[in-house]
Amino acid sequence: MTQPSDDDELFIAEIGPAYAGEPEASDPGPEAPRTRTAAKKVRKRTAASEPTVDLGSEKLYFKIGEVAQIVGVPAYVLRYWETEFKVIKPQKSRAQQRVYRRRDVETLLKIKHLLYAKKFTIAGARQQLRQGGDEVEMAAPASNYLAAQSLAVVRTELEELIAWVTAAEEQQGSLAADPAAYIQAMGGARAMVDQAAATGAAQPLLGRPPREAL
Repeated sequence: MTQPSDDDELFIAEIGPAYAGEPEASDPGPEAPRTRTAAKKVRKRTAASEPTVDLGSEKLYFKIGEVAQIVGVPAYVLRYWETEFKVIKPQKSRAQQRVYRRRDVETLLKIKHLLYAKKFTIAGARQQLRQGGDEVEMAAPASNYLAAQSLAVVRTELEELIAWVTAAEEQQGSLAADPAAYIQAMGGARAMVDQAAATGAAQPLLGRPPREAL
């Protein structure tokens, strides 16, 4: 199961655990036996939170600007679709910003496919979702958004690589400036001597200089 990202945790804190699908705190008491129906609801809710389409991110919650980029339509179009399709119910954060769940985004991609690719009217698309929403195909996320997400991943990996190389160079520089630290890092003077002897390398610190002929 996908773990909530840092942004997801912030959204959950703002909109409350009930909307996020998490159990709310309650008074401790004897636990009632879970019925088969309740178990099915839990499994269904868990499965609904799993990613089913590649959005270039494992986030579970999105702001309206992000959703507009994913779906590839202006934000005002999303707000209009909300008035026409009651299945889309974004929550409002404390800052009065729309917060869309991942399945809301998937539903919007289905609506786009019905309206743009299949050429349904609003009423026709609404009927298609009502009759068999799970079977409706989703439009592909906007290529510009996916490309931006890929670049962001590459940028993050490059920054981590640069930080690692910089740390390694700083450590190597500190060892070169401190002979004692260098010898300790190599395992000690005896280890250096044994290694040099094993490879047949010269040992200038232990070897005597040759005598000059009289």
